[in-house]
Amino acid sequence: MKKPELLAPAGNMEKLKMALLYGADAVYLGGKSFGLRALGGNFSREELEEGISFAHGMGKKAYVTVNIFPHNSDLDGLPDYLHFLSEAGADALLIADLGAFLMAREMVPELPIHVSTQANATNWAAVDGWRKLGASRVVLARELSLQEIREIREKCPVELELFVHGAMCISYSGRCLMSNYFTGRDANRGNCAQACRWSYRLVEEKRPGQYIPVAEDERGTYIFNSKDLCLLPHLKEVLLSGVDSLKIEGRMKSVHYVASVVKAYREAIDACADNPEGFSIRKEWLEELEKVSHRPYTSGFFFHRPAAKDQIYGTSSYVQTSDFVGLVLDYEESSGLATVEQRNNMKKGQEIEVFRPKGNLFRQELEEMYDEEGHSIDVAPHPQQIVKIRMKQPVEPFAILRRDVVQ
Repeated sequence: MKKPELLAPAGNMEKLKMALLYGADAVYLGGKSFGLRALGGNFSREELEEGISFAHGMGKKAYVTVNIFPHNSDLDGLPDYLHFLSEAGADALLIADLGAFLMAREMVPELPIHVSTQANATNWAAVDGWRKLGASRVVLARELSLQEIREIREKCPVELELFVHGAMCISYSGRCLMSNYFTGRDANRGNCAQACRWSYRLVEEKRPGQYIPVAEDERGTYIFNSKDLCLLPHLKEVLLSGVDSLKIEGRMKSVHYVASVVKAYREAIDACADNPEGFSIRKEWLEELEKVSHRPYTSGFFFHRPAAKDQIYGTSSYVQTSDFVGLVLDYEESSGLATVEQRNNMKKGQEIEVFRPKGNLFRQELEEMYDEEGHSIDVAPHPQQIVKIRMKQPVEPFAILRRDVVQ
């Protein structure tokens, strides 16, 4: 069984480092322009160079998104940006638009091009067409079934990338017009307003002002709101399909999300590839995916067309079983004290869970906490306050501290 690449989102430098440290083989990231996540933090040119260098220092890869659907005015700065990315050492470009694709092929022919899912590659002819144009990889449309993926694999000698986890979009492969129509924010140029997550009601033409719920619920209905994709329970089928890269969605998600989802998939991929015959899904992997902020999970189009059970009609809110409360910056073995940056309310007496890039997680009570001057404190109330915490076991930088969500 081929072990595919695990590809993770990197919305900013911290998320990039977390993704790679927790087990991703590669990350995808965007600059300040030409990407489809205008509100995702993104990287300046100096940060792109730093992020690419960090990935390469770990023997891993960094792919840069250039996947907007540009208008004429957007093309003015594209040649300079492409040359910069080549010089910065990007491992590949993610492109959706044919014009941008051909410009990149001409101007930076040394850079591999991965065709974005926004290009709507839903059949083997389209995938092979991109290959003939020079693409080294095609990111498959989310609307494909396992059988369709297998057929594309059989017919197309090109790398295939598959989304396996994260938010699903109501629009075909993310090609959305709703945001632009309602708000003037163009989702296809990176500025989605997420109009599919809003609450909608029905209005009858001759009864203006009378808002009728589409479903009988006092909150209205979220008729465009999909559950989140999760293919971890079906990982063996995913690997047997022969795809080359498994992609996690979420450049706008939290550090906690990136670390937890990446590590769960990392451990599962390794276990399945090492022993496919004896492979089974472990309870702790599924529990890990419940701890991060998410909508209820679905397998999407992987086995069948989504039905009513794959939508969430009553709410657009997220669920999670753990809160991210602190990030370990340093650890002093002689004293057993960890330097921690607070990310949520922390106080003595809480039971915390320590989630690490390597090794098993463990729990302990937060018994001793000190401020930067060494004074004992009972609570860390200030955003991103630096504190020192006595640890029961050694920890390393980038370990996550979290606590159970009170139900």
